[in-house]
Amino acid sequence: MKDFIRQQLARYADRLGELDFLLSREDIMGDMAQYRLLSREHAEVTPLANRWARYQQRETDLAAAHELLGDAEMADMAREEIAQAESELVALDQELQRLLLPKDPDDSRHAFLEIRAGTGGDESALFAGDLLRMYTRYIDRQGWKTEIVSESPSEIGGYKEIVIRVVGEQVYGRLRFESGGHRVQRVPATETQGRIHTSACTVAVLPEPDEAQAVQINPADLRIDTYRASGAGGQHINKTDSAVRITHIPTGIVAECQDDRSQHRNKAKALQVLQARIQEKERSEQAAKDAEQRRGLIGSGDRSDRIRTYNFPQGRLTDHRINLTLYKLSFIMEGDLDEVLEALKQAREAEQLADLEQRA
Repeated sequence: MKDFIRQQLARYADRLGELDFLLSREDIMGDMAQYRLLSREHAEVTPLANRWARYQQRETDLAAAHELLGDAEMADMAREEIAQAESELVALDQELQRLLLPKDPDDSRHAFLEIRAGTGGDESALFAGDLLRMYTRYIDRQGWKTEIVSESPSEIGGYKEIVIRVVGEQVYGRLRFESGGHRVQRVPATETQGRIHTSACTVAVLPEPDEAQAVQINPADLRIDTYRASGAGGQHINKTDSAVRITHIPTGIVAECQDDRSQHRNKAKALQVLQARIQEKERSEQAAKDAEQRRGLIGSGDRSDRIRTYNFPQGRLTDHRINLTLYKLSFIMEGDLDEVLEALKQAREAEQLADLEQRA
């Protein structure tokens, strides 16, 4: 284990002792706000400190086993203990490195998933529909829930644009790297010559803002328009001005919702999406500044980035950010995204660990 990691783990162990003492004090126990804050930190520090204590214990066990190798009667038992200790130490080292990585508080949030047709006309809209199906299949496998916020169906199928809300545990943390340009190469259903066409969609995954931390929007900066909803929803939804479009005048960012019969509820949902988009704009601007100093492995996540290619004739998916190629496209389009998402997560963790080491 590297020295800088040992130093950080030792600090966590010391901090756990401090927190145990502080949480036992009567003045802290009487201040509920402070007590909750310290209790939350205690819950975060405890796993690290406990696993570090176990690592140190196994190092001691390993050293003791090596000393027994010279004893003929104990040598076999010592070699067995050495093998077990070394194996556990490798696993503990990897676990502790992951536990040390900085956590994005947004990872645990629900998210808005936006898919927009790009270059390619009708074929792009059909691909947007395919992407939506892929994501909803994956979402169903995770036990998450979805609701449509707004949609603009294409005349021949698919979508010009669709926004859904995804509710569940660790939604944003799992889907965050899907933001960017998705390119498809295949023979469109409308192609009579059998030629392969290339078209594209953009995907954006936005964490649902926490009400207490959401960006504050001046009502004077908003333009709110109502209109009649289109698409599915029965007769009532098409006969009332229940759909809402909100424009944030300073940035030009727009959000709309037509999913509910209630104009009030549609306005609340649209405002929530607007806050998420403004927050994401601020995040992207900060990421762009950071990228000037160091280009990240995963990339900025900007919608203009081409992150992935879906090649149907070859049955191939390629994620360009981590040079990952998988020849299982038919399974992926059915929602089998685990291998792709896990590879992206591991790449991010490797990058974070390298960054920690550089700062140490």
